[in-house]
Amino acid sequence: MGLAKGAYLKRITTATMGQAREVDRNLEGSSPPSVFIGSWNYPRVYAGPLIAPVHGECGIMDSPESWIPGCLSQEDILSFRLGLVRGKRMQEVTDTGTPFVEKLQEIALSAGSIQSEATFQDRPRGCSFGEEHTPFGPSGNLESFEAESGRWEPRLERCYQDTDLLAADGIMELHESGVPFTSIQKALSVGALGSGERRRLVPTRWAITACDTTIADRLLAGVRKNPVIDAVRVHQFTSLHNHYAVILLPTAWTYEWTEAFLHILGNEEVVFSDYEGERGKKGYSTVGGCYYSCKMAVLESLASQGVQAGAIVLREARRPYIPLGVFNVRENVRSAMHQPCTEFEDLRSALAHIAPSMDLPMERFVREGTLLRDQLRERQTTLDTFIKKGD
Repeated sequence: MGLAKGAYLKRITTATMGQAREVDRNLEGSSPPSVFIGSWNYPRVYAGPLIAPVHGECGIMDSPESWIPGCLSQEDILSFRLGLVRGKRMQEVTDTGTPFVEKLQEIALSAGSIQSEATFQDRPRGCSFGEEHTPFGPSGNLESFEAESGRWEPRLERCYQDTDLLAADGIMELHESGVPFTSIQKALSVGALGSGERRRLVPTRWAITACDTTIADRLLAGVRKNPVIDAVRVHQFTSLHNHYAVILLPTAWTYEWTEAFLHILGNEEVVFSDYEGERGKKGYSTVGGCYYSCKMAVLESLASQGVQAGAIVLREARRPYIPLGVFNVRENVRSAMHQPCTEFEDLRSALAHIAPSMDLPMERFVREGTLLRDQLRERQTTLDTFIKKGD
C-alpha cells in the first residue's frame, strides 16, 4: 500500500477506533471459526485464534460474505468484530506440524464454531483496524490454548489431504465449488493448502491478496477468450457508507480502480487511483489489497456472463466510514455486479448518469484516473475523425 494512503487510513482508524470488550486472563468461548496470522517479524510471526466470549454457533462474526446480503450495518459488524479476542503465539511459518498449528488448522477447516479455552499471560488489550483485514478486539499472548475437535468442511478437508495439489490449484478448486472466499483464505493462511513440505503459515493480509490475485488471474485467462460487450454498461451499489459505480467498456480487458474518501475526518477529499492495461500490471498496487479484491469481483461476474470488457470502478467512502477490511470492496462490488445494468452508447453518457449519485464532481474522477481520462480523449478523437470524414 502506498505511503500516502496508508498514512491517511491510519489517521482514520486512530480517530474513530471503537471500544473493545474487556476480558480476563482466562477465556472460555467459541471460535467462529477464525484465526489471524500476523506479518510482523516474518518468517517468525504471531499466530493464533480469534475467540468470542460466547458459547455455541457464532459463525456470523467471521462471515463477511453474509454481512451485506444480510443488511448488517457498520455498527453491527463492529460489534461482532470487537467482541473477538485474539490469542497469539510466536511461530515459525514453516513449522506447520506443531500441535499449536494443528489446532489452528482444526479451527480454520471446521464446518462450524469450535469450543475453545485460552489462558493469557496478561489481560488482552486494545483493538485492531485496517484496510486489509477485518477489525478484531483485544489481543494477548497465550499461556495455554485448547480447542475441541469438530467436523471439517468436506471440500476444505479434501484439499488438505491432497498434498500433491498446488496451492493455486486448491484455491481455484475451492472457489469453483462454492466455498466462501473467507474460508479459502483462512485455509491458505494456516498452511492447509499446497504441496507437501512447501506448506507454511501465510500472514492473513498476504493470504487475502494471494487468493484474490490467484482467482482473478485464472478467471482473466478465460475472460480474454470471451466476446467483448457491445455497449457501455453501468452497475451501481451503495452500502456501509460506500457508493460504487462499475463502468464496463466495450473493449478488451483493462482495469482501473479509483477511490475517493470524502470528509471522513473533516473537509478533506482524498483520492487514490491505480490501473492496468491489456498487458497487465507489474508490481504491487499502490492502493493496496482493495485493488485486487475489486478486480476479482468484476472478473468473477464477467466470467459467469461469458463476456469480456474493460472495467473502470469508482468508489466513494463517506462519513462515518471506518476501514473494515478489503471484504468491504469485494462484497460491495459483487453486489454491484448483481444489480441490473444500465446501457449507454458512449462513456460520456454513462458518466453523466453516474454523476448525480456521487458527491465528488465527476471531473475530479476524470482528472485522477488514467484509463478514464484516456478513454474519454480517445473516443472524442475517434468521434472528431468520424465527423471530419463525414464532412
